[in-house]
Amino acid sequence: MRLGVFIGDASGLRTDVAALLANAREAEDLGFATGWLPHIPWSLDALTATALAGQVTSRIEIGTAVVPTYPRHPVSMAQQALSAQAACGGRAVLGIGPSHPVVIERMHGLPYVHPARHTAEYVDVLKLAFHGTGHVRHEGEFFTVDAMLEVPGASELPVLVAALAPMMLRAAGTKADGTITYWANERAIAEHVVPTIATAAAHAGRPAPRVVAGIPVAVVSDVDKAKQRAAALFAGYNGIPAYQRIRGEGGDEALPDIAIIGDEKAVEARLRGYADAGATDVAAAVIGLDDDREGSMHRTMQLLSALAPTLAAAS
Repeated sequence: MRLGVFIGDASGLRTDVAALLANAREAEDLGFATGWLPHIPWSLDALTATALAGQVTSRIEIGTAVVPTYPRHPVSMAQQALSAQAACGGRAVLGIGPSHPVVIERMHGLPYVHPARHTAEYVDVLKLAFHGTGHVRHEGEFFTVDAMLEVPGASELPVLVAALAPMMLRAAGTKADGTITYWANERAIAEHVVPTIATAAAHAGRPAPRVVAGIPVAVVSDVDKAKQRAAALFAGYNGIPAYQRIRGEGGDEALPDIAIIGDEKAVEARLRGYADAGATDVAAAVIGLDDDREGSMHRTMQLLSALAPTLAAAS
């Protein structure tokens, strides 16, 4: 299992360009396989950030987790993703997803219609655009495209789809290169995510898909106090239906219990549990939950860095 970390904000803080570049360099220096960039209202545009991070790194894979589909036409998304790929020298991964009704309908004023079908066709257009023929032609339910597209220095990107519900997981397995989850615990990965997406990929004659488990991680000294802080930090996720459903698949645990919070031994055991569940990657959102917030984050990063090669070797 490959271990990576979010290099853009995933915990409510602000990541400016200077912090992004420092985080990207640190993730590469610490030996992580991947660096992940969220696309959220209080942070940088994820694909722009990908291109920037690619300029200060040389090895680490850089992925978006995830860019919403409805606000961007797939050809526009493809052009920006290919530009980021050129800037990264072929190390970029495009993570996309339909997001949630509260984001698409309330923030953007757009209809949130048939997300699984919309996403599947969106991936079809992306894949056509990534083939590098210089022209994209597609006629479907949601998109009609006849466009020129040729980005110098670009190469095809893997596409990962944020998927939690069965229809979305089947679409990801059939069309894309894998999935990115959030708030899926080990049981949800093993009993729901992996079987659903892997079966869909096999039926479509596609390779075994990547399963990237995004999860908050914190090494702490006082677990009870840390979980109390985490409950306040994570409160906004409780009202999102997609996360409520995936919590149900995992036994309906509270979010602070789904997050990986504990001492070094407990955190290592949970990470190995994700590998045993079939996750190919973990994208750790490192958060500080002790009184010494920075110290907690430093302990977490050091542990994850030490575990990265052993988890990769065990897979």
